[in-house]
Amino acid sequence: MTGFVLGIDSGGTKTLAALATADGRIAAFRPFATLDPSVGDGWQDELGRIADFVSDHHDTLQASVFGLPLHGEVATYSQSQIAVAATLFAPRPMVVNDVRVAFDGAFACGPGALILSGTGSMAWASLGRPDSPHVRVGGWGPLFGDEGSAYWIGREALTLVSRHLDGRAAVPAFAEGLLAAIGVPAEQLMDWCDGQPNRRAGIAALARAVDALAAAGNVDANALLDRAAQELAVQLAAAWRACGGEQPMLWSHAGGTFRSKSLRAAMSRYLGTPPVAPRLPPIGGALLRAAQIAGWQTDAAWIARLARDLEGCQ
Repeated sequence: MTGFVLGIDSGGTKTLAALATADGRIAAFRPFATLDPSVGDGWQDELGRIADFVSDHHDTLQASVFGLPLHGEVATYSQSQIAVAATLFAPRPMVVNDVRVAFDGAFACGPGALILSGTGSMAWASLGRPDSPHVRVGGWGPLFGDEGSAYWIGREALTLVSRHLDGRAAVPAFAEGLLAAIGVPAEQLMDWCDGQPNRRAGIAALARAVDALAAAGNVDANALLDRAAQELAVQLAAAWRACGGEQPMLWSHAGGTFRSKSLRAAMSRYLGTPPVAPRLPPIGGALLRAAQIAGWQTDAAWIARLARDLEGCQ
């Protein structure tokens, strides 16, 4: 009988769920809505839909690892995530923070420092030894943290546009470009923000428009991405210091914000060294950790097969 492991990677905008086999191949893959508990109780129903998605494999499921937003950050959310996952999946899943599975994927559970910038932001670092602590920096949420994240970039972009519209700043090209990307005239900007079904995700999506403006040479957009890179670099350096890492730092990145060439270049400039390419995406980190729990052999060839299959899925 063929065995499977289940990996789940959920961020502030979406969730990926995948089943892998003992030879490092993807047996099933599907996107779902976010499992962010701060958005409302709908995450529990969505987790139930994931359970339905893998229901044909429940009897052969050997291990599961779930990377979930806000886990380990807010006690009530963490307790609920563990309890709901345990009722829906057997054997009992390992529930960790979504940045942990991103870290495990980037370094294949080895040493390094990861900076994640998606809807939110957080740095995670470890020296990779059994006795090495895992250190996290940032991830304080959109109210007073998540510096350098897509949400932070979108919010700062809206602030800059609003300052232009009432005469406190002069950024006509930036304001015109962002309003065009949103698709509303200036007088409807607040209506647009108020009408977002998921305000955090809607504002985070503006980071793509900022990056497009930066790529087209807009000075203000490039300055904003430079500020984001500086904030992310500070988080990453703090995490690496706290875990006892030495220079040069071995670092990598995860999250949709890093599709930006401008952001990646600025990060390399601030850190003084380029990133290493992630060996696996975050969903691959969840699957790798689950495979190790299952006792499977996860050598370099296994990781390479998993990486190739996941690249074809996304």
